[in-house]
Amino acid sequence: MSGQPVPGEPTAELRPVLDFETFYRQRYTAIARALAYALRDVELGQEAADEAMARAYPRWGKLCTYDNPSGWVYRVGLNWARSVHRRLSRSLPWRESESYEPPLSDPGVAAALRRLDDKHRDVVVCRLLLDWSVEQTADALELKPGTVKSRLHHALGRLKADLEPGTER
Repeated sequence: MSGQPVPGEPTAELRPVLDFETFYRQRYTAIARALAYALRDVELGQEAADEAMARAYPRWGKLCTYDNPSGWVYRVGLNWARSVHRRLSRSLPWRESESYEPPLSDPGVAAALRRLDDKHRDVVVCRLLLDWSVEQTADALELKPGTVKSRLHHALGRLKADLEPGTER
């Protein structure tokens, strides 16, 4: 992550330094939920968030100066979970957890979100669920801002097609 300033947000020098315990209490639930959406598995999302937070703790002195430390934690959790999947995929197929019940009130929206491929779902989760800016999303997912915009545009088109009757894909 570049740690580059995000327009409209205070720089590290002007932003109060957050202690790790406060950061954890404020951001853990949102990050775990976002990872559950991205990974299509609530338990794996929680494990990934736990692992990422554990990795963030000893690095907190540096991470707290980042414009979006949540982005670093989210990306580490996503990478960790996908790495676990790659190791397991040699013997086990990837499948959604049978206990996966997305925390969306509309099952149609949850189903449409699940039908997106990983790269599009990742952008939707960061932009809409975590409410991150294009720049924060790009930084967290290690993408260019234009790629984030393009993927979001395509993902929203697919979601609209899935959710509006009579709309073609």
